[in-house]
Amino acid sequence: MELSVFFKSVMDQDAASIVLCDLNHTILYMNPAAIRNYAKRGGETLIGQSLLACHNPHSQELIKKTVAWFEESPDHNRIFEFHHEKDNRDVYTVALRDSTGRLIGYYEKHEYRNPETAQPFDFGSV
Repeated sequence: MELSVFFKSVMDQDAASIVLCDLNHTILYMNPAAIRNYAKRGGETLIGQSLLACHNPHSQELIKKTVAWFEESPDHNRIFEFHHEKDNRDVYTVALRDSTGRLIGYYEKHEYRNPETAQPFDFGSV
């Protein structure tokens, strides 16, 4: 089985939103969490659209500045965007690179800071 199938499955199972974009800011992929979270903005219909169209001019400028920073060095791979107090999560933009280190796109990563409330290995009722 192709390794890409495994990578897609990892992204599909992530509870946090994942939106992958190319260097033209075109949305190439949204995982199911992102499709649900951005349903009011179009959900799955956003795929193929410009990420910039979903943001105000200030945010558009920050996105472009971030991509330019990623292009400056292969060591520039992750930048903190903001902390979302209501959901207790940090948001980052992360560079996507090919096997040579060349920048090919980016994605937004959400890291939730709330402790897990489930019991360890709680398989539910069987």
